[in-house]
Amino acid sequence: MVDNLIYLAVGAPILALIFVVLRTKSIYSKSEGTDRMKEIAKAIQDGAVAFLTTEYKVLAIFVVVLAGVLAGALGDIGVRTAISFVSGAILSAGAGWLGMRVATKSAVRTTEAAKTSLSAALDVAFSSGAVMGMAVVGFGLLGLTGLYIGFGQDKLAIDAVFGFSLGASTIALFARVGGGIFTKAADVGADLVGKVEAGIPEDDPRNPATIADNVGDNVGDVAGMGADLFESYVGSIIAAIALGYSAKTIAGDAVSETVKSGLVVFPLALSGAGIICSIIGTFFVSTNDDKKIHNALFRGLIIATVLAIGVSFALVKMLELPMELFYTVVVGLASGVIIGKITEYYTSGDHKPVKSIIDQTKTGPATTLIQGLAVGMESCALPVIVIAVSIFFAFEWCGVYGIAIAAVGMLSTLGISLGVDAYGPVADNAGGLAEMSECDPIVRERTDALDSVGNTTAAIGKGFAIGSAALTALALFNTFGEAIIAGVNKMAVEEIAKLDTAVFVKGMDGLVTNLRFDLLNPNVLIGLLLGGILPFLFSAMTMKAVGRAAGAMIEEVRRQFKTIPGIMEGTGKPDYAACVTISTKAAIAEMVLPGLMAVAAPLAVGCLLGPAALAGLLAGALVCGIMMAIMMANAGGAWDNAKKEVEGGAAGGKGSDAHAAAVVGDTVGDPFKDTSGPAINILIKLMCIVSLVFVPLFLKFLG
Repeated sequence: MVDNLIYLAVGAPILALIFVVLRTKSIYSKSEGTDRMKEIAKAIQDGAVAFLTTEYKVLAIFVVVLAGVLAGALGDIGVRTAISFVSGAILSAGAGWLGMRVATKSAVRTTEAAKTSLSAALDVAFSSGAVMGMAVVGFGLLGLTGLYIGFGQDKLAIDAVFGFSLGASTIALFARVGGGIFTKAADVGADLVGKVEAGIPEDDPRNPATIADNVGDNVGDVAGMGADLFESYVGSIIAAIALGYSAKTIAGDAVSETVKSGLVVFPLALSGAGIICSIIGTFFVSTNDDKKIHNALFRGLIIATVLAIGVSFALVKMLELPMELFYTVVVGLASGVIIGKITEYYTSGDHKPVKSIIDQTKTGPATTLIQGLAVGMESCALPVIVIAVSIFFAFEWCGVYGIAIAAVGMLSTLGISLGVDAYGPVADNAGGLAEMSECDPIVRERTDALDSVGNTTAAIGKGFAIGSAALTALALFNTFGEAIIAGVNKMAVEEIAKLDTAVFVKGMDGLVTNLRFDLLNPNVLIGLLLGGILPFLFSAMTMKAVGRAAGAMIEEVRRQFKTIPGIMEGTGKPDYAACVTISTKAAIAEMVLPGLMAVAAPLAVGCLLGPAALAGLLAGALVCGIMMAIMMANAGGAWDNAKKEVEGGAAGGKGSDAHAAAVVGDTVGDPFKDTSGPAINILIKLMCIVSLVFVPLFLKFLG
């Protein structure tokens, strides 16, 4: 039975990729509309391709260099780890590229479909999101399973496969940071100069930054989010495999060889089954009522979740594993849905938190910012409680392995949950295309209805990503601890014993200090403080990067308004390419330092201060990072939807002082929710996986 279920982990991702091909062909068969629509869409497509091509060229250099370091520094598993690393990087980048290409081509087709009906527009936009979701799970699980089988399925093979997660994490961080800087530089420039200074609508073709803004939606919110969740997905599965392989007890009972085989295969089989459940769920997403778009999307997710619960029960029974594992999967799935609903409450315009921000827009930008920050801070409490409860029950039932399985359970329906998230940028682009190509007002009304829900689903997606990151990072953290202890146990104690007594005692004292992972060890406290500051330092880097890039964009838009005759009258054509170039150059230049910090910090602390300090670093970054990520993502989402509500007529509507205040709040929230906040959870996971992969190096320094 165990051997047969491996085929599920191979067959399901192949099915997902077949789904991707069929849905893509279906999308491409739709009409692209008028020549004007095609012209604008082509500019957005070309800009997105140009940015990702430039970004991937830079990343290729980093990947090659780090692969060489891995091959040379990790001894027996170095070459296999390097192969896994490169595979993870290529597949993650490939999923992001595919999702971005389909998204940019789907937006114009969504606009054209909106001329017919809301249902037709929703079908195209959601199909594009589903392609992104299925590409991520298809490439992720197929690549991971292929390496696991190909490397031989022993302990060294599992250690080498962690390189796959490292490759995915590396691409994810750079994609999130680079894409986030690109999109927010363009967005802030377009909003502040276009809406506030020039008084023209969002996505007005007279605004030089509007094409760059639409490009940014795709490279940041589609490719970036896809890379983020690709990493969480494969990271949780690999951590569960490793912990299952090393488990001594499960649900209070000793682990036999038969049970161990089941524990190793279970996360692979569950992920494969989750893909099939997600595919089924996509067929239940449809509506022609603009009041029920969110219900339609949520219905598909709930159906996939319920199916996944049933399948997980069957898998536990087939593998003859303790029933507590089934309960743990349910906790993971349920916590993901609950965190999503909490995020919806704090970011949707239908609920009190966003309405409180709208009320404050009447008294100016300062109170708007104060209220938005307060909403973001308050929104941290309930998701963290949900995560804590999930960890408690998962550990109580199945130990550390249970925490990893809760993360796998939460992400098992990623195919559809990411689809629900990634549909939003397509709807946003479709609205921009409707505005720029001067479609009938009903078209913009329908795309705005999709986009409004898309803002909320994007916020839900970020909350989901943060929740899964917390569980995945904790599982990787525990795997790191086990790897350090196992490595020390294998160290040649007899070599130390050959030394004289004084040196031997000194060496053993050093080992004890470096292996005490408790708060009485000063090295752990030092690591906690260093780890706690990293999310703040990282956020400062990325926020300042957006500020610098946005400043350059604002100056360029102002210059064009002043120097190009006839822009405001509609007779002069803005230089869209200049704005795309500014965002591209800024994003590529600014993404390097934060990315290097994420890799260098754990390596420096692990080599210089030892594993105990590194454990403290990871714990400090996890606690502070999760809080900051939730606060920034939800505050930004709340400010965004408050602005949308004001533009819809609340608090005086467009052109009012309240609208200007709401736009200021949204521009502050933009880098919060689309650059710094989402990238923090990748920072946490990347530092965990770097620490885990380089355990052999840390042991050399420890020895």
